[in-house]
Amino acid sequence: MTKLNLRKVSAVRYVTPLREGGSLPAIIEADDDGIYVLKFKGAGQGTKALIAELISGEIARAIGLLVPEIVFVELDAGLALTEADPEISDLIKSSAGLNLALDYLPGSVMFNPVVDMPDEHLASLIVWFDAFVSNVDRTIRNTNMLMWHRRLWLIDHGASLYFHHTWDNYLEKSKEPFSLINNHVLLKSANNLMEVDEEISSKINTDTFKNIINTIPDEWLNEDQVFKSTEENRDAYFNYLIKRMEKPHLFIEEAVREQ
Repeated sequence: MTKLNLRKVSAVRYVTPLREGGSLPAIIEADDDGIYVLKFKGAGQGTKALIAELISGEIARAIGLLVPEIVFVELDAGLALTEADPEISDLIKSSAGLNLALDYLPGSVMFNPVVDMPDEHLASLIVWFDAFVSNVDRTIRNTNMLMWHRRLWLIDHGASLYFHHTWDNYLEKSKEPFSLINNHVLLKSANNLMEVDEEISSKINTDTFKNIINTIPDEWLNEDQVFKSTEENRDAYFNYLIKRMEKPHLFIEEAVREQ
């Protein structure tokens, strides 16, 4: 089966933690001389946060939004030996193996809605995307957007797709609106939601979702033994996304009502 061609690198140096993140992500250097923001599988919600980061980030990219390159990162537990902080050392040890990271954008600054507000079309694209993936982390207090070279970049989607923390009735949940969209930092500027809904519906399809879902490493799947196999777990993600794309899009109707 086809899948996205995400690169794989190995971490060679732990640079510094990013303590503003709830899951304690870190800046690392990899063996390709690149600098990345590493998301640890041993933190917070475990591999489910990495899966959400991967799926949501690549969906955003597919509909034309800017997301730093996502890569797989092989982490050696030996890196913990150079870290004096016991919390970070334990995190590195518990995350040995395959993790996820985003390309580090040097010189980027956090999005400021007072000075950086995007045009209505871009705002609508972002609101549509966040409503689709149920992203709770795009509020005025926590925008998870960066300005880099005068362009708006989306980061940190590990809290999205929260349906997978409880798989009960997940197909029914796929059709639910996203009530927390009323807290979205760009909602009041997203005045083209219905037009964008039609635009995006022509950009992403079954193949889009299949290619993204097939990229999830087997070792990250069926973490809580809900499914009989990793392939069954993979199919569940795929079926959820396909079902959510079926019209009517209650998540967009909810967003329009909340404006």
